[in-house]
Amino acid sequence: MKMRWRTSLQQYYFLSATCLLITLEAVPIDIDKTKVQNTQPVESAKIEPPDTGLYYDEYLKQVIDVLETDKHFREKLQKADIEEIKSGRLSKELDLVSHHVRTKLDELKRQEVGRLRMLIKAKLDSLQDIGMDHQALLKQFDHLNHVNPDKFESTDLDMLIKAATSDLEHYDRTRHEEFKKYEMMKEHERREYLKTLNEEKRKEEESKFEEMKKKHENHPKVNHPGSKDQLKEVWEETDGLDPNDFDPKTFFKLHGNRFDTNIALYICYLKRLYLLYSSLISAMVCY
Repeated sequence: MKMRWRTSLQQYYFLSATCLLITLEAVPIDIDKTKVQNTQPVESAKIEPPDTGLYYDEYLKQVIDVLETDKHFREKLQKADIEEIKSGRLSKELDLVSHHVRTKLDELKRQEVGRLRMLIKAKLDSLQDIGMDHQALLKQFDHLNHVNPDKFESTDLDMLIKAATSDLEHYDRTRHEEFKKYEMMKEHERREYLKTLNEEKRKEEESKFEEMKKKHENHPKVNHPGSKDQLKEVWEETDGLDPNDFDPKTFFKLHGNRFDTNIALYICYLKRLYLLYSSLISAMVCY
């Protein structure tokens, strides 16, 4: 199974959780051939990461795309756990990547700095505040190092990882609070609107509302990563095996590398989360 940092890192940011299975090692046992024959492996390369919602989402994805083309860095990644990635220790390995990769990263950083400067200029023009310090505004963007705008260094990778982790955790909480406020506001508006209708129209609107509520209450269940239900879900949807034949020992033998297991869990979990968020977004549009 090909290692894909894009999948592991992006899913970690999106979910803001450390997988329980990081600490587990594979058990050297025999695989039941009757349960795994004719099984086709699922390549994580085919699963595209979701839009994180961050204003530097494209830059984040491009940096990951370039880094995973370097053999040395990819091998280090396969041995690293989430904590090593999050802490920035892995960023030091950037000094050992090929010149070709470093050149591409330098170009990506120059493009990102240029994009941020254009955003700031557009904001200043709209506010007509010529007296503001352009460089001071640029430093507010903490996902890259502004001291050297032409070179992508280990500091840049460290800052990008930490900024994405922090921003996504905050972004998720903020969206949750905004959604609750939105629900309260829409419920108030709905009740006020019903007061303006005659009895027949009011019953019709109430019926539509109840039907819509039932539809969105039946969103797919999302299993917690690392739980038995989550493992069975990977067994069935990712490995293509019969859920009635689920066996934990066989599962961990199939996913012998803990990094592989982490990816498989997050891929499946992310797909379920996507269904859930789609349901919520649809509810906001229809409500």
